[in-house]
Amino acid sequence: MTRMRKLMLAGSAACSMALTAVAMAHHGWSGYEAELLEVAGVIEQSSYSSPHGSIHLKAADKTWVVVLAPPSRMTSRGLSAEMLKAGANVSIEGYQKKGDETELRAERISVAGKTVELR
Repeated sequence: MTRMRKLMLAGSAACSMALTAVAMAHHGWSGYEAELLEVAGVIEQSSYSSPHGSIHLKAADKTWVVVLAPPSRMTSRGLSAEMLKAGANVSIEGYQKKGDETELRAERISVAGKTVELR
């Protein structure tokens, strides 16, 4: 095998391993608790961008950072960026992140009389 071919194979293997690690970290939901929580409050700020949307939700006890679905999924299920504007009242069902009492991974969101499944 030529030196160039060996370098190309090694480079391809390294890229493949790096992409696998990124994908596993990105979709690793094992870092969240198993108990489903319901939290209601007012959106303080929102992001409708990839890879996942998010909101900062001011609830009675604290402000939550809520991880939503990718924008393409939210759009296809009828949840627009306009519905997630600051000041909107929402209810979230989701899972708290282990070791972070302020992060919640949303399973569904209710806003403006509509409930949307996010996962």
